[in-house]
Amino acid sequence: MKGYVYILASARNGTLYTGVTRDLAGRLYEHQNELTPGFTSKYGVKTLVWFEEHDLLTTAITREKTIKNGRGSGS
Repeated sequence: MKGYVYILASARNGTLYTGVTRDLAGRLYEHQNELTPGFTSKYGVKTLVWFEEHDLLTTAITREKTIKNGRGSGS
């Protein structure tokens, strides 16, 4: 099953959020309409600035962890 890693921003040079999902369009809708309370709703993080598609959700999760640990360029 495919997975997506994505980064949202609140504004140019603003707050960033990195996430992972199976349904990118659905998840973006939730963020943009503040349907889920949490970090993105609190800080107004709604604009998609980057994403990657992976063949496996587990690969997307691993990539998200790599990005969050500050090693964004990969392995």
